[in-house]
Amino acid sequence: MQNAIAPPIRRLTPADAQAFRDVRLEGLQRHPASFGASYDDEHTRPLEWFGARIADHAVFGGFSRDGMLAGVAGLLVPPGAKLRHKGILWGMYVRENARGTGLAAALVESVLAHARGIVDEIKLEVAPDNLAAIQLYRAAGFVEYAREPRALKIDGVYHDSVLMTLCFARVA
Repeated sequence: MQNAIAPPIRRLTPADAQAFRDVRLEGLQRHPASFGASYDDEHTRPLEWFGARIADHAVFGGFSRDGMLAGVAGLLVPPGAKLRHKGILWGMYVRENARGTGLAAALVESVLAHARGIVDEIKLEVAPDNLAAIQLYRAAGFVEYAREPRALKIDGVYHDSVLMTLCFARVA
């Protein structure tokens, strides 16, 4: 770890749309197998679309000392009555210059703290070769419950996903 003090975290607002767009597109472009969305699908979206994502979901951002957005993570709570007990941690990405600072763990904890009391459980998907992310999620209390073969197809190549969950409530 480069720095024991994690950068400041706050919930983003639609006013952060440009910074969120920049970080999101960087992650989609540099690590396509780490996201269900694609750079090709999102880079042409208008800025208002990114603002709406922030408004409709709980998206948290971590900031570097110079005030730049250095990482993001979101929580989606499905609207359906039968599904809204399970939130989805999505869009987790930390820029390279902020890795090893504790930012990733702080972002995950911010999403979890927000989710407690709103949902009973959080699930996520992660690329099986992203060992740093899997270790991060395990340290936060997530457990693997399945592996989805051929979850993504990128340029004709299939990629699996590891499915993980964290239960806040006791399961009956």
